[in-house]
Amino acid sequence: MAARRGGWARLCLLLAVAALAGLGAEAKNSEDVRCKCICPPYKDHSGHIYNKNVSQKDCDCLHVVEPMPVPGPDVEAYCLRCECKYEERSSVTIKVTIIIYLSILGLLLLYMVYLTLVEPILKRRLFGHSQLIQSDEDIGDHQPFANAHDVLARSRSRANVLNKVEYAQQRWKLQVQEQRKSVFDRHVVLS
Repeated sequence: MAARRGGWARLCLLLAVAALAGLGAEAKNSEDVRCKCICPPYKDHSGHIYNKNVSQKDCDCLHVVEPMPVPGPDVEAYCLRCECKYEERSSVTIKVTIIIYLSILGLLLLYMVYLTLVEPILKRRLFGHSQLIQSDEDIGDHQPFANAHDVLARSRSRANVLNKVEYAQQRWKLQVQEQRKSVFDRHVVLS
């Protein structure tokens, strides 16, 4: 099972490296840079948002707002009201992040399938096999209760751990209920 996990990890790593190599070779997309101008309402013209792929030095109202909604003499007053911002993003980083996210999601899905389908089958086979071995040992054993103490001690230790976990969980739930009462009923915040 550890070999399978290592294989999946290597496969995901190879996919990520291949994606990075393929994406890194691309030149910067025209969609990665843009100038965004937000122009508020002016006289009888409603407000509007303009986007255009231009260089950072050309990121102003005169180069981005097309068609100009106001006539010639009002252009300067209109452009002074507009707020233009140059925006740049890395589509390579976005794609790599999505690939990593989907890889992790896929691994978790595979692990869930393993836990729900494969593990119960393996447990049945393992416990069935160990019970057969144990029953064969009991038949040939001259002292029938020699292993009973070990089996009982193991089952008690498991039950003891489960009881401790249940107790801690119940104690935590009571603390949460008490805090809720304090905050919502008595309006007291605990420190």
